[in-house]
Amino acid sequence: MRKGEHDGDDRDEFTRWARARQRHLLRVALLMTDDRSRAEDLVQDALAAVAMRWPRLRETSPDAYARTVIYHGNISWWRRRRGEVLTAQLVDLPSPGQPVERRLLVRRALAALTPRQRAVVVLRYFEDLTERDAAAVLGVTVGTVKSQTHLALRRLREAAPELAELLQEDTR
Repeated sequence: MRKGEHDGDDRDEFTRWARARQRHLLRVALLMTDDRSRAEDLVQDALAAVAMRWPRLRETSPDAYARTVIYHGNISWWRRRRGEVLTAQLVDLPSPGQPVERRLLVRRALAALTPRQRAVVVLRYFEDLTERDAAAVLGVTVGTVKSQTHLALRRLREAAPELAELLQEDTR
């Protein structure tokens, strides 16, 4: 076979993966940023980065690589603008079966976290990643994931004690 004969297959395979995962990656980015426009840009950058490395990533974990690109892109954006005053935007995060009040409460609570804490919470509890996998995505140690999770959960309890009440109601 000549070089390039698999290019069409690779392109088709990547396109199928991207279509299947784009919406989920957008939800991850929305949870990390609470800014629809920035989330869409981050997902677009992540998809482009995965496409460039598709032959190597398709056999491993393109999702993990995409999450890493999203996280690092968000942190870079935040660092460039941390001196600016940012206003929170309400982002529509459709969650079937979840009351609007709860979604708003969760978004407000997440807004109280630092970008790293928010990323840890999203990766650990929304993406259901292990501490080791979250550490790999974030490029930090497992100990950092543990400490950031502890700090984030404490801050969430302080910022939104009513979340704990809602969770207790759900378990009854």
